[in-house]
Amino acid sequence: MENGVNGDQSNGWLVFADPFHLDCENWLRSWNEAYAPLPVFGGLASGDPSAARTQLYLDGEVFEEGGVAVSVGGGVKMQGVISQGCTPIGETWTLTRAEGNLIHEIGNRPAYEILAETFNALSATDQRKSRGNLFIGLVVNEYLEEFHRGDFLVRNLIGADPRSGDIAVGASLRPGQTVQFHRRDAQAATEDLHDLLIRTRAQLAGSTIYGGCLCSCNGRGQNLFGSPNHDARMIQEELGPLGLAGFFCNGEIGPVGQRNFLHGYTASLALFVKKTSSSQS
Repeated sequence: MENGVNGDQSNGWLVFADPFHLDCENWLRSWNEAYAPLPVFGGLASGDPSAARTQLYLDGEVFEEGGVAVSVGGGVKMQGVISQGCTPIGETWTLTRAEGNLIHEIGNRPAYEILAETFNALSATDQRKSRGNLFIGLVVNEYLEEFHRGDFLVRNLIGADPRSGDIAVGASLRPGQTVQFHRRDAQAATEDLHDLLIRTRAQLAGSTIYGGCLCSCNGRGQNLFGSPNHDARMIQEELGPLGLAGFFCNGEIGPVGQRNFLHGYTASLALFVKKTSSSQS
């Protein structure tokens, strides 16, 4: 991993990585231990999986594997939006029995029972939208009084067994963790990005935004929304006009709470904001 500036001088990083040879999730765990809560935004290069090859460029050099980490410091702070393309459904629940990536019980009831109950409580229209599009959100910071969009790390539902009552998810779990089921589709992705941009605009009111870097999943774009420039257009409408660069990714990097994660189907927007005297700490 190439890094241009000492981490102690940084306000955050942009990271562009090779998905075929770098285990980004393990790397992020180590990076979080060293530097969290400083944010990391970016993504993995998209490419042909059968070729398992891509290239990274830094200072005129070409790298066949690894990643490039660009530190941002000085008078610029990093703030951003991590839109995971989902909308919450049902209630929040507490995991009461879980091990590894298996949820056995939620709220002292079989996990599958809670999932089925949540699905059946939806309207007929939302049930149609949710078929094949259900995910689970895991709260990262349990100390919050209320949980909203952006507080959940969204992960895949890998399988559910009505006989055992177990649900398998794409994450390591622990008893006591707060969870909520989510739906992902074009409408949910639009709502999620819109609400998060509105919140960010309020937080940055009066601040100077120098520009942004948008790393958007290659599962979004025209194939999901039916029209081009969806994410970039929404960003300009809510935060612009501002200079915006970026690319479509094979995995996106960004913070949830005070830790950084690898995401899918996500828009990871890094904003370069003028650092004022009130934000020097």
